[in-house]
Amino acid sequence: MPKIAIIILNWNQPQLTISTIESFLKIKHQNFSCQIVVVDNGSTDNSILKIKKFIHSLEIGNWKLEIIQNKENLGYSGGNNLGIKYALKNNFDYVLVANNDIRVNPNFLQILINEIKINPKQILAPKIYFEKGYEFHKNRYKSSELGKVIWAMGGKIDWGNVYGSNIAIDNVDHGQFDNNLQTPDFISGCCLLAPANLFKTIGLFDEKYYLYLEDIDLSVRASKSGYTLKIIPNSIIWHINSGTAIAASNIQDYFITRNRLLFAYKYAPLKTKLAIFRESIKHLLFGRPWQKIGVRDYYLSKFGQGSWV
Repeated sequence: MPKIAIIILNWNQPQLTISTIESFLKIKHQNFSCQIVVVDNGSTDNSILKIKKFIHSLEIGNWKLEIIQNKENLGYSGGNNLGIKYALKNNFDYVLVANNDIRVNPNFLQILINEIKINPKQILAPKIYFEKGYEFHKNRYKSSELGKVIWAMGGKIDWGNVYGSNIAIDNVDHGQFDNNLQTPDFISGCCLLAPANLFKTIGLFDEKYYLYLEDIDLSVRASKSGYTLKIIPNSIIWHINSGTAIAASNIQDYFITRNRLLFAYKYAPLKTKLAIFRESIKHLLFGRPWQKIGVRDYYLSKFGQGSWV
């Protein structure tokens, strides 16, 4: 029977994490076993106590739950890597990386597992909706459409500018994308299922990124190693969106500016690298404060958490 490790990263958001765990405990599954691995990323509140108290109060049947506690915040990449290392050490067959701000359809994981058994050399993702009321532009939709607005069906990379964007974002789902699926360039780290062998083959998330673009980097490495990226549209989850990442622009200015440079110089064509270099000089001279710091840190090879505190 295949074993699935479900990795959920928590940082100072115990209630969100608990809600996500509750959602996973309702999933229906046959012919595979699951273990939820909560990685606490150096929380400074009472997250661990609350999550442990919640777990101890559960009637969880055949489910197993593990908590890994970091002493410091290792970012999205480093935190999830601890969970992945746990899965590899304990001989799990598949790894599901999941945000702590999602709600899942009870059959979503069974559908993904059925698909990955057909071809294990894949990274799969469900169709991801905005959670009802958390849409970017909720005023443009009818009330009956809320909760059916697409957040992502994979993503595309604009190689000319080195930006990633979610496929079908902000569209109300009427099934119009299901039969004409675009092949994604990347799978969002919001929720992805991969065989454990993937990480043995290409390595883990690159911890230089810390936050933002590490999922795109992983997807590119996987594709280069012969893995298929695929969206399974009848597997569905909902994303609260910005539950984990701080919405303030400073953190995005810093990490996206720095990490775009890191990603571009690793993978982009020469013409794009030259354009990104020119843009970085403009940011250094005229950009917002955290953009300037991001550019500086890239050229000083100051990665990971870098100057962000």
